[in-house]
Amino acid sequence: MKYLISVFLGAASYGILSTFVVLAYTEGYTLGEVVGSQLLTGFVLAWLLSFWLKLRDRRKAAGKAGVLAGAAVLHTKLTWKQRLLLMAAGAPTAVTGLLYYESLRYIPASLAIILLFQFTWIGVLIQAVSQRKRPNGIMFFTIAVLLGGTLLAAGIIEQGTGQFNMMGVILGLLSAVSYSLFILFSGKAVPAVHPASRSAWMITGGMILVFLLFPPAFLFNGLLWGDLLLYGFLLGLFGAFIPPVLFAIGVPHIGEGMAGILGATELPVAVLLSSFVLNEHVSMLQWVGVIVVLFGIALPELLKRRRMSAQH
Repeated sequence: MKYLISVFLGAASYGILSTFVVLAYTEGYTLGEVVGSQLLTGFVLAWLLSFWLKLRDRRKAAGKAGVLAGAAVLHTKLTWKQRLLLMAAGAPTAVTGLLYYESLRYIPASLAIILLFQFTWIGVLIQAVSQRKRPNGIMFFTIAVLLGGTLLAAGIIEQGTGQFNMMGVILGLLSAVSYSLFILFSGKAVPAVHPASRSAWMITGGMILVFLLFPPAFLFNGLLWGDLLLYGFLLGLFGAFIPPVLFAIGVPHIGEGMAGILGATELPVAVLLSSFVLNEHVSMLQWVGVIVVLFGIALPELLKRRRMSAQH
């Protein structure tokens, strides 16, 4: 049960982010300052965790098998090729943050998170094209359910598309494509490395990319020591630090299928907070759409488990 709760809380942490970003924008902070301070915080926290775990492992190894075992731990260092690969794999998550956060300037947070969640079927299409393998009937049905739920959740059926800013919609959909690529690349990049080290190097890559695109003037002009530090810390804590740690704890024990279902917790949490904290209007029909989207995400795993139980 604790592993299920771990993944659930990790996904819920992601759902908090859009509310913090909108609040930071109301304070006058820019996209580069918000994302840059988030990744800087995530960078510091991730490396602190990585160094602490390495120190703990070395002490354990030295205690169990003496100097030789301790030396063996030191030899598990990453090569620079592996480090660069992990940093490159972390770039799409930075791009996702930039696109998603920028979309919040144009469209409500409740709509932005729904657009981001289109990664669930975009990822399927990317894999189908890359592997030249047509999705099966269940997957086509799942995509239809997801798209139907999206039309409801976005309010398109109630109000049409006239009230949407197209720039925001495009940015939201592009964030979904970027997130799909992140999932695709991150799972293949040096999978044997400890999750804490992988996360630290990937965040490093994302931070370097953001700092190249948006030079971090806030580090030198004193802006960081105002409210930006608070927003950056909260975004880094709930976006770049807590979820990877909790997922690393829980996912190996509950499996990727169940993790995918629990990972969808991000969607209702984001919509709830946008409704109660940001006072965005979310109708009953939109909530029905959110439930349909969640059902669509869970559907493949539920059918898979049903088949497995029928075989036994």
